[in-house]
Amino acid sequence: MSAPFPGERIARAASEAHIRLAAPLFDAYRVFYRQPPDPGGSYRFLYERWVANESVLFIAFGENGAAIGFVHLYPLFLSDRMLRFWVLNDLFVTPEHRRSGAARALMQRAERHAAETGSAGLNLSTATDNVNAQALYESEGYVRDAEFVYYNKFLEPE
Repeated sequence: MSAPFPGERIARAASEAHIRLAAPLFDAYRVFYRQPPDPGGSYRFLYERWVANESVLFIAFGENGAAIGFVHLYPLFLSDRMLRFWVLNDLFVTPEHRRSGAARALMQRAERHAAETGSAGLNLSTATDNVNAQALYESEGYVRDAEFVYYNKFLEPE
């Protein structure tokens, strides 16, 4: 494990106040992936996932106590192994805190959560041009899939 980032504190979202702290970060994450800003929608989306217990959200806090990043996990199941498998769907650290170790610490917290829940592991994807993230993932032991081809089919909301 790497040294903690300065002021390291990672907390699982356990209250509506945590969701409020994470929502602006989540909105910035969406904007990074070329989506229009939607602060209210970002809050609602996280709040709905939290209330329904559909995801796990960990928030990193900096030295001054401000939220500086998050990792968002969703559960899946591997039918062939009959085990839970977590999708590390969202990872974001504010630009001014990148290279501080916060993203690595969040990834390691996600891995601990996967182990604590007896899961088979974690899965993630990123944009093909996000080479900095790819380097981080590979340094944490993630292996680029060479066995399966993944397809997506997006539907228009009704």
